[in-house]
Amino acid sequence: MKDSHVADDVMSAAVELFATQGYANTSVQQIVAAAGVTKGAMYHYFESKDDLLFGVYDSLLTLQKARLDDIIARGGDVDDVLRAVCVDVLETSIDYIREGAVFFRSMHMLTEPRRQEVIRRRRAYHDEFAALIARGQRDGIYRDDIPQAMLVAHFFSDVHYLSHWYSADGPESKTLVASQLTDLFLTSLRRPDA
Repeated sequence: MKDSHVADDVMSAAVELFATQGYANTSVQQIVAAAGVTKGAMYHYFESKDDLLFGVYDSLLTLQKARLDDIIARGGDVDDVLRAVCVDVLETSIDYIREGAVFFRSMHMLTEPRRQEVIRRRRAYHDEFAALIARGQRDGIYRDDIPQAMLVAHFFSDVHYLSHWYSADGPESKTLVASQLTDLFLTSLRRPDA
């Protein structure tokens, strides 16, 4: 039976090193030293450094997609559902801020098949998000004078930029930041005459 703690320790060390010094500047030797394991132990769980990098994307995308699907499945008024989705993606992005930093800075370094898989999965998430906006547009709540792709990009630009400025030691809690950014987005999304 494999010891999942070893895999978790290796992944945690890799995320920390990739986030602080970059994927290209991080060696396998540095990762195993930081994790306190041997290279053999690491290779028992991960085939390569690329495997570790993809693991960062896989875990974050899987988590956020499952949470998105759960929120949508609960149903409700589109404005309430979209608010819950926005708050959730912001809070989980803050909870996994190191992974997010790696995600957006190193995606171009994945092997091409894995990069395409990440793009496909991100697009699936964005398509569900866009479908909520479309629902609000059909209901006459959200503006339709701006292309949906731009509205989606507007929200996710805030998500993508979090790792550049957010600090858990700062004056704002993750809940406050998520609520405020969501309010700003939803205010910009609503029709002025609605």
